[in-house]
Amino acid sequence: MKKIILAVCLLTMACPLFAQELYVNTEPASNMATGSLGIRVENQGYFTPTYKNRSTIEAMYGVNRHLMVHGSVYMSDYYSNNQHFEGGSVYAKYRFLSIDTVQKHFRGAFFAKLSSINNPVINREITLEGDNSGAQGGVVFTQLLHKLALSGSASYLRAFNNSGNYEISTNSVRNAAAYTLSGGYLLLPRNYRDYKQVNLNLYCELLGKTNPGHSESYLDVAPALQLIFNSTCRLDFSYRTPIYNDMQRNTKNMYLIRLEYNFFNL
Repeated sequence: MKKIILAVCLLTMACPLFAQELYVNTEPASNMATGSLGIRVENQGYFTPTYKNRSTIEAMYGVNRHLMVHGSVYMSDYYSNNQHFEGGSVYAKYRFLSIDTVQKHFRGAFFAKLSSINNPVINREITLEGDNSGAQGGVVFTQLLHKLALSGSASYLRAFNNSGNYEISTNSVRNAAAYTLSGGYLLLPRNYRDYKQVNLNLYCELLGKTNPGHSESYLDVAPALQLIFNSTCRLDFSYRTPIYNDMQRNTKNMYLIRLEYNFFNL
């Protein structure tokens, strides 16, 4: 019995150490705990040439230790003068690799996403978060090293005609490749005593995309700050800006604010 209690305590104490891989702009290879539900409310947008913003409501569920699923709906004024419902997406991630040691782990996962969006196809970037109907598939690997977590992903995107009879023209983009590299560091608390302590995580993420055959690409840097309260409630702030860019898109110079609450052991 003492060994079981000790194992539970060690596991509980270890959970906050994994907070630094709760990236703001990307997903890690790790999954939510089985039977856990997360609800996110997010707003992101840009200020020039005119202020536009998009709101997202997202639900996440840990099906088992290998599989988690997401469902999202989007609303914005990106393509109109007023806010309107744009459509939704579903996402699934399957963790196929787990190598765990004390305060370290290395994990790998496959992920896939499908979206159905009701907007005109104007931009040269394919995004499944409110702009394009389409599919995405890729792989992500995450390495935790005590208070530092590193993660990288690569994926392929295929755009479909948007719903509402918004078709992709012959000159538009149907294929894209995306890649990310993320780093997260647990700044506070320096000495962990209990799960009620506020966690402060700092992130720096690189977000890139290219359109094969069109000589168009971009690479953004996205610093972010994250606060976690009682190990259940999370508040994110991020701003992404181009390192280089030659692609017409909505995601250039974009802020992000997100509130997330998690229900465990449902």
